[in-house]
Amino acid sequence: MTDSKSFPEGMLPLGGDPFTFRCHPGVSCFTVCCRTVELDLYPYDIIRLKNCIGIDSETFMRRHTELKQGTNPYFPAVMLAQVESETGPQCPFLSETGCTVYRDRPTSCRTYPLERAVDREVERGRAKDYYFLVKHDYCRGHDEDARIDVKQWIRNQQLDQFNLMNDLWTEIDTLFAANPWRGEGSGGPKQQLAFMVCYNIDGFRKFAVQQRLLDHYLVNREWKNRIGKDDAELLKFGFEWLKEILGSRSSLVKR
Repeated sequence: MTDSKSFPEGMLPLGGDPFTFRCHPGVSCFTVCCRTVELDLYPYDIIRLKNCIGIDSETFMRRHTELKQGTNPYFPAVMLAQVESETGPQCPFLSETGCTVYRDRPTSCRTYPLERAVDREVERGRAKDYYFLVKHDYCRGHDEDARIDVKQWIRNQQLDQFNLMNDLWTEIDTLFAANPWRGEGSGGPKQQLAFMVCYNIDGFRKFAVQQRLLDHYLVNREWKNRIGKDDAELLKFGFEWLKEILGSRSSLVKR
C-alpha cells in the first residue's frame, strides 16, 4: 500500500493486503491473551458488556473496572479490572472453555490481531482509518493457514458498530482534552455529568427522564423512540448534549 501519510517506524498500514491469522481452541496459546491483560474499555464496550451479563452500568463499573490516567490529562480512562486465578490475574469473563462474553467482547479483543488508528483530518466527510498488524511472540494464531484481509476481518468480527461508536467517543474525548471544565477543577459538576453520560448510561437514562432532557431539544419521533429503547442511541444523544453544555458545536437544536 502507498500512502502520503507518515507513520511511526516499523508500523505500516495493511491497506488491502491480506494477513494470516486464526484463533480457535486448538491453538496452543488459546486464552493466553486473556491473562495479565491491560484492556482499555470505551463507553460502547461497557454498554455491550453490562447488557450481556445483565447488570446495570453503575454496578458494572464498580465490579469490573478501574480508573487510570490515560493520554487525556483532563478525563480518566477506564480499564477492565482483572481477577485472581490459580495461574495469576486474568479477565473476569474467562472460563475454562474460553470467553463467556464473546458475542459482546470489547473493541480491543474484537479487533486483535489488528490495531486501528483514525486520522482526525476528515476527507470527503469521513475520517480515514488505518489498520496495523500486531504480533506477540506467544501468539500462534499467526501460524495458522488462514488468509484474510482487513475488510473481511471487520465484517467477520462485526466491528462496524464498534468503530462507529468509538469514533463518536474519540470526538468527545478530544473535546475533554481541551479542558472544557476550566475553573471548576477535576471532578467538578460538569465533569461528573460527562462521566455519567460516558460510563453510566443507566444513570444517565434516569437523569434524562427526571430532567426531561429530550423535551428541551427538537428530537424527531423516530430517534426519540430509539433513544427510549437503545442504550447506544441514548449515548449518541448524550455525546451531542455534552457538546452543547460544554460550548462545542452540537447537532442538537433547542426548542
